[in-house]
Amino acid sequence: MPLPFLTADRAFETADDLALPYHDRDRWRRPYRPGPWRVGAAALWLLLASFVLFAAVIIAFTASAAEAAVIFGIALAVIVCALRLLRMGAWVSARGLRHVTFFGTRTTPWERVVTVRTAQQPVRWLGLPRTVQGQALVLVRRDRAEQDAQVLMTTHNADFLARQGSFDRAADTIEAWAAEHGRR
Repeated sequence: MPLPFLTADRAFETADDLALPYHDRDRWRRPYRPGPWRVGAAALWLLLASFVLFAAVIIAFTASAAEAAVIFGIALAVIVCALRLLRMGAWVSARGLRHVTFFGTRTTPWERVVTVRTAQQPVRWLGLPRTVQGQALVLVRRDRAEQDAQVLMTTHNADFLARQGSFDRAADTIEAWAAEHGRR
């Protein structure tokens, strides 16, 4: 079963001369691969879900169906959390910029984007309260002040920790999308 949200298109890695090498620009896509920390955490959640599913099968054979259904529901919730963890990140299309977090998704049309830029600032380390000095890709919208810029991704999140080159390529690609669609 292909998981299109898990892999980014390879076109942006091979076409260095084209800033936006996508043919179907209306499709939402993440212009980078999920990082090893994100994939590893999702794999651990899926491993936990497999144990919980196994427990649900054992409970179904030895106890009541209601108890097995509860455990099966817990396993499904863990699977949904793992898949949501894999979908997190910045997504682009011709319609706008989409920032997917664990609990929500915010889509900003290109008409409302003032700028997307890289800024040197304190960033959260793997989403935890601890902050370190790093780079962040920030989105400034027309309906908000410059101080209320939304952080899309950082050099220390689960996708780019210890992958500075990948952060630079992803930030450049998203900035190129914003520059092209901001001119229209």
